Amino acid sequence: MAAPRRSADFSQGSVRGAILRLALPMTAAQLINILYNVVDRMFIGRIPVTGRLELTGMGLCLPIISIILGFSNLCGVGGGSLFSIFRGRGEEEECRRILGNSFTLLLLLGVGITAATALWKEPLLWLFGASPDTFGYADDYLSIYLLGTLFVMIGLGMNPFINGQGFGAMGMLTVALGAAVNLVLDPIFIFWLDLGIRGAAWATVIAQGCSAVWVLVFLIRRAPLALTWRSMALEGRRVGRILSLGLAGFFVNLTNSLVQIVCNATLQRTGGDLYVGVMTVINSLREVLMMPVQGLNNGAQPVLGYNFGAGLHSRVRQGIRFSAGVTVAYSALVWALVMTAPGLLIRIFNDEEALLTAGEIPMRVYFCMFIFMSLQIAGQAVFTGLGRSRNAIFFSLLRKAVINAPLTVILAHFMGSMGVFTAEAVSQLAGGLACFVTMYVTVYRPMARLSDRVGTV
Repeated sequence: MAAPRRSADFSQGSVRGAILRLALPMTAAQLINILYNVVDRMFIGRIPVTGRLELTGMGLCLPIISIILGFSNLCGVGGGSLFSIFRGRGEEEECRRILGNSFTLLLLLGVGITAATALWKEPLLWLFGASPDTFGYADDYLSIYLLGTLFVMIGLGMNPFINGQGFGAMGMLTVALGAAVNLVLDPIFIFWLDLGIRGAAWATVIAQGCSAVWVLVFLIRRAPLALTWRSMALEGRRVGRILSLGLAGFFVNLTNSLVQIVCNATLQRTGGDLYVGVMTVINSLREVLMMPVQGLNNGAQPVLGYNFGAGLHSRVRQGIRFSAGVTVAYSALVWALVMTAPGLLIRIFNDEEALLTAGEIPMRVYFCMFIFMSLQIAGQAVFTGLGRSRNAIFFSLLRKAVINAPLTVILAHFMGSMGVFTAEAVSQLAGGLACFVTMYVTVYRPMARLSDRVGTV
């Protein structure tokens, strides 16, 4: 395939069209990416006899996986947002250096995370709520998954630089390739080779490796703003700006991990392996159902950042209105689905009667404020896209670390296992409202007075 001639110009044409051209393939890409773990869980949950315990064991690994994804966001989202702002200014050489510095950071962090997690994985899994029945499954999965950490960092962390140049379809193919490999290998490794949860892990590692190779080939050989050896030399000020903008995405994953740890440990104490399994199913569904919201708002970030960098504030406001409106409409449909058919959604992963009986009410409670959780993602995307990292970081920490984690422990003391799910609903309402209203008051309304003036970052 011939190299694309030039990057997209987000200052021309319809703002909605620019967002959708990125958001639709990015949403599809993220939905496909979730298949890495969700398809694993669907197959594992149907292993005869041990399926529910193996599914719970995989759920214990989710906090660590979320932290790994957080480090990829630290460089990918931060670097990608900065990349879009400077591309809007027309500073292509700085864009290349941001791309190269982000890649170097991903390599360094990937090696460090792999070594640290391998060293501490046993005490971590016990801390996260493992039991004697589930520890072995969790340890098997995580030990193999860690072999692909560098692949995850490169595949996910560098993909924003493909999307940021306007090649959303190519970015989608990055994860579609990996997901297709994973989908084919899962049943072969899990059932035909009888590897169980270890087979799921090997399928995931191989799939992630395919995605990483695809990303590098495109960015080195075909991208208009390409990755070069010269651009990879780290420069302190540039690294600081990349990490500063990326901290919001990082803290989203870090605080998600914190809450998962607290939830799993609390549920193990109040409800045992059964309720840890319920939370694993709910987290799996949340990942799938939230992906369109994240895809839309991730697609909006390069467009908002580009137009902000170009001083086109009226187009930034148009983008905010569009992404927020679609976010609300979609999340309302999801809310209606979960409220009316929770049992149907649980059966996707496991159809044991005990899991169905225990899971229906907690699922309704967990998702009852889904609209407000979606609005928080929309608000944080605006903050990140415009370079306002402090705001994005604050609201990442507020909902999960300040509200959710402490409230989980407090409510579980009075309500048992249901307190864990109730705490999530309360945090979605409070955190989502606080974030979106703040974005509206401090960004959207003031920008009306700055429409189409030359802006600065």
